[in-house]
Amino acid sequence: MNHFPNIDFKSSEGATDIECISLDELFSRIKKDPNHNPYQPHRISFFTLLIVTKGKGEHQIDLKTYNIQKGSVLKIAKGQVHAFQDHFQYDGYLVVFTEDFILKYFSKSSIEFISHLYNYHISDPLVENSTLTDFFLERITEEIQSKYTYAQKEIIAKILELFLLKLEREAHKVSDAPFNKKHQSLFINFKNLVEEHYINTRNVKDYAQLLNISTKHLNTIVRASTLNTAKHFIDNYVILEIKRDIFSNTISLKEVAYQNGFDEVTNFSKFFKKHTGLSPKEFKSSL
Repeated sequence: MNHFPNIDFKSSEGATDIECISLDELFSRIKKDPNHNPYQPHRISFFTLLIVTKGKGEHQIDLKTYNIQKGSVLKIAKGQVHAFQDHFQYDGYLVVFTEDFILKYFSKSSIEFISHLYNYHISDPLVENSTLTDFFLERITEEIQSKYTYAQKEIIAKILELFLLKLEREAHKVSDAPFNKKHQSLFINFKNLVEEHYINTRNVKDYAQLLNISTKHLNTIVRASTLNTAKHFIDNYVILEIKRDIFSNTISLKEVAYQNGFDEVTNFSKFFKKHTGLSPKEFKSSL
């Protein structure tokens, strides 16, 4: 398995869940971090939009190179691997936001529509010649910098949510991306089975049997789509569902554990902390 450096959400401005930053400012910050080489492939633990406002160049996502220019938007999802081109000749912005921000402020229907979030493996990350970027950057920057904090995060989220939905519609107008249709179909079936059965099993072998394929073949299909193993995909989905339940704040952590397939709260806490670095209680307190 490839071992890529993992990059977490960091902000020198004190932001905890979303930031809009120029590439000049980004690389000014990175120069102060000797442990991060943005020109080498690295895996991110948050979501990113790379918006090009001037010039042209290349950018790599999941080891594939995309040509970008003014009006291009590259959608990079949590868990994907990306890298900047050496000595790139373009200007633009990164909009970075966390999974917690999405779960807290986006509507569920929007999350299902926006492939960038949890279906990035079956959609093209590049939207070209977008006419929406200037207006979006103006609005989101204006709101982030606003001195009026009442409902500020909610407004920022809706600006971003609407932009992502419109990008999705633009992408669907021109989408003709080639897929290995058999692999795509199997991956979608696997994803749907995980959503349906994750409470009962997190065992890769069980899903392979449901699909009538070997565990090796299932891992090959999942790796081709996500650069991760089937087990990684299953566990990430379970963590997402746990976070969603905790965000709802309507049931106890013990009930969250049982609803997500854990008979023992101790095992639930160990699983959550292993994958997030926080206990469920610590995570809930941070909201």
